[in-house]
Amino acid sequence: MTIDLEALYIDLHKHPELSFQETRTAGVAASHLRDLGLEVHEGIGITGVIGVLRNGSGPVVWLRADMDGLPVAEETGLPYASSATGIDPDGAAVPVMHACGHDMHVTAMIGAVERLVAQRAEWSGTVVVVIQPAEEFGAGARAMLDDGLLDRFPRPDVVLGQHVTPLPAGVIGVRPGPQMSASDGIQVVLHGRGGHGSRPHSTIDPIVMAAATIMRLQTVVSREVDPHDLAVVTVGAVHSGTKNNIIPADANLQLSLRYPDEQLREKVLEKVERVVRAEAMASGAEREPEFSTLHSLPATINDADATARAVAAFQAAFGEQRVIDPGLFTGSEDVSWFARDAGVPLVFWFWGGHDPIAYAEAEANGTLDRDVPTNHSPFYAPVIQPTIDAGVTAMVVAAREFLD
Repeated sequence: MTIDLEALYIDLHKHPELSFQETRTAGVAASHLRDLGLEVHEGIGITGVIGVLRNGSGPVVWLRADMDGLPVAEETGLPYASSATGIDPDGAAVPVMHACGHDMHVTAMIGAVERLVAQRAEWSGTVVVVIQPAEEFGAGARAMLDDGLLDRFPRPDVVLGQHVTPLPAGVIGVRPGPQMSASDGIQVVLHGRGGHGSRPHSTIDPIVMAAATIMRLQTVVSREVDPHDLAVVTVGAVHSGTKNNIIPADANLQLSLRYPDEQLREKVLEKVERVVRAEAMASGAEREPEFSTLHSLPATINDADATARAVAAFQAAFGEQRVIDPGLFTGSEDVSWFARDAGVPLVFWFWGGHDPIAYAEAEANGTLDRDVPTNHSPFYAPVIQPTIDAGVTAMVVAAREFLD
């Protein structure tokens, strides 16, 4: 029986789950993989799923899809929009949405496996399907590896993965070398001295300290990084205070830092720390700021030779005009941990999910930023078709390229 992939996608989109809470999603994926005849293992790295398809001797190819949603309230207006809620790590109730397309990733993976099973007379080797949790935490790949992934299942000769993005549906974006940035999530606690809002002179105001720090951090990239280099410093969260007439004791900043390589990473981290400490000193802080790492992800770097093979296969399947170099994405991924730990090549690509006509109109009008929602937006949702078909085809074409 053929799997209704459109119905599967709609179901997954309506029922998103937060990182490391993807029990329903994992169960749906595992059920389909079992129905397709794969050897299935659940609960890998908390909620991860592994499916093994053995088909004679030959290479071992890992195919990876992530499955977690985001704490975002969906505003797409779609008839199948999510109204789900969840509990975040701080214990707060939050809306949940597949705002990054991971529902499409799982759907395309199930469709690709179905096609590979149907074509098994045409290839040989072993396919290992990795349905990964908690990519949005930057922790799911590491959790699966720490759970013995490489020792418990066939080790890969290559790792393949894909991500839907607001390119026109039917377009494949891939490049050798750095494909996505390395990133660090940094938490900074600035220590002041609290007191009454009517007596600021008797306090050391951490909110003013935080404001000065945030503004000064904007100069790290604009004034201290070579314009030829790519780096991002974002302060994504600021927490301080409880009442209008109380000057609090502390302020908490959460930073997102991104860079293409380790050398620039070290430079940016040093400059950020220098700015934070200097602003604390300038504010008269009596305690040094505290730094802690929320996550640290390596750059997603595609192997040059393997990528050349994949590009040739994509061009044969989609046409040369539909296979592009999208440039370095400043977003980050944890997929590369699989290839890095195994010591094998990685090929990670993007495939378009936006209506091609609407995309062309926005491009012609110079309104792509306004009219084409990006991943993590409350308005982001790929068009169902031809996105599903393109994602299935891309994964099958790449897998077949590396199987015998």
